[in-house]
Amino acid sequence: MTPARRVDPRELWLLLATFLVAVAGLIYELIAATLSSYLLGDSVRQFSMVIGVFLSAMGGGAWASRFVADPVGGFIWVQILLGVVGGFLAPILFLTYASSGEVGVMLYSLLILVGLLSGMEIPLIARVLESIGAERFRFENVLSVDYIGALVASLAFPLLVVPQLGLMSASLAFGVLNLVVAGLSLWVFRQQVRMASVVFWAGALVISLGGLWQSERLVAFTEAQLFEDEVILSETTPYQNITITHFKDRIRLFLNHSIQFDSLDEHRYHELLVHPAMASAPRRASVLILGGGDGLAAREVLKYDDVARVTLVDLDPRVTEIFAQFPDLTALNDNALNDPRLTVFNQDAWRFIEESRESFDVILIDLPDPKTITLSKLYTRQFYRLLSERLSAQGIIVTQAGSPLFARQAFWSIVETFESTEVPQLQGRGWRVTPYHGYVPSFGEWGFVMATTLAPRPLKFEQVTQLSYLTPEVWQAAQVFGADSTRLAAQSNTMQSHALVQYYLDGWDYWFR
Repeated sequence: MTPARRVDPRELWLLLATFLVAVAGLIYELIAATLSSYLLGDSVRQFSMVIGVFLSAMGGGAWASRFVADPVGGFIWVQILLGVVGGFLAPILFLTYASSGEVGVMLYSLLILVGLLSGMEIPLIARVLESIGAERFRFENVLSVDYIGALVASLAFPLLVVPQLGLMSASLAFGVLNLVVAGLSLWVFRQQVRMASVVFWAGALVISLGGLWQSERLVAFTEAQLFEDEVILSETTPYQNITITHFKDRIRLFLNHSIQFDSLDEHRYHELLVHPAMASAPRRASVLILGGGDGLAAREVLKYDDVARVTLVDLDPRVTEIFAQFPDLTALNDNALNDPRLTVFNQDAWRFIEESRESFDVILIDLPDPKTITLSKLYTRQFYRLLSERLSAQGIIVTQAGSPLFARQAFWSIVETFESTEVPQLQGRGWRVTPYHGYVPSFGEWGFVMATTLAPRPLKFEQVTQLSYLTPEVWQAAQVFGADSTRLAAQSNTMQSHALVQYYLDGWDYWFR
């Protein structure tokens, strides 16, 4: 009978190391993908490109690993380099963007380097296992542990890593993790390593720990470069980065570094969004707001005494918490989110509409621009068809629709989408649509689309006396489009085509890239 082979502790360490480096490697990939969508826009395109480039680089690294003569030393050096390059990935990208406004070249350069190094890890670990006679740990076992690590990282990233650490600290923390793997490997294989590896490892660890210790200052410094005004709040949630700035009486909200409102001119946007529908609606007892977690659209809605119930649906609970609790922000929205007539639901707008059985007199859509497929689905015929089922017989819908100047074809695609949506109340015909626009200094020329089953009705602005911008004359002018923003041919947006995304990206790229 063959005696049982004693397990070499080095084998167990290498399998644990495989798990740890797999977690760190996928975290770096997710950080790069998230930052690319924050800073470059179009999350679907950026995530796809980041994943493709990273996997290709990993393939190159796996191929290059054959030229590493000493697998133990090679693995340790890969961990040291990953600890530095991967650890400082987010700080370098944020600082590059803050200083120059351009980040694409740096992002993909670092991504390729991290991918090359990550691709070398598994082949080197397999060679080390082979060199120490670990026949029982076959290559497929190493891959299995690697895939388990990737699964853990993919689950932990949105649920724990981003909410608890933020991107900057997460990058540095997992860089330290790679350096811990390098340090333990130096000790486990201490008979085979050179002093130079120890010296470089120690220096890298000191630098990385210092960066992690000062990560809050790095965040504050970066934000000071990115934003003109004082940053009074900056948080990263599982859904987005939230930044609020303050200067004198001026408050601005940024989501993923894109401005959402400026308190100097937000009244123009929100009066245009809310009051044309509210002032022409036959009934407005029940109002639904999709998006608008800042409470500013709700503030305008609650100016009407006959509003009995407001339902606000916003995906990110942290946004509605912030704007319901901070005194400067509740003053801005007139404490609308704490009004007893208002109920907040923090969930996906599509899911809410599918599950709700309520009927609403007015539906206001204050969602982000349709720059991704995820957002585009909330501007499709299918979604507008669902909304028609939640609308009362004489109800009205209004959506913000982007800029008819900067993204002209995207704006008219939304109009076309409403008009081509079959509405049961109209025996299968499309909505009666009123496109309009106005100038909001923070955004430029901005457009809205109002849809109803009713014939056009005159607006009764005299019912609301607390308007700072909108007048009957402004409303009449808002329905007139200049020659450079008037209607042009555009496809309707559907779940199959998502034509709106490309229209949007092409329009903004033409003006600003």
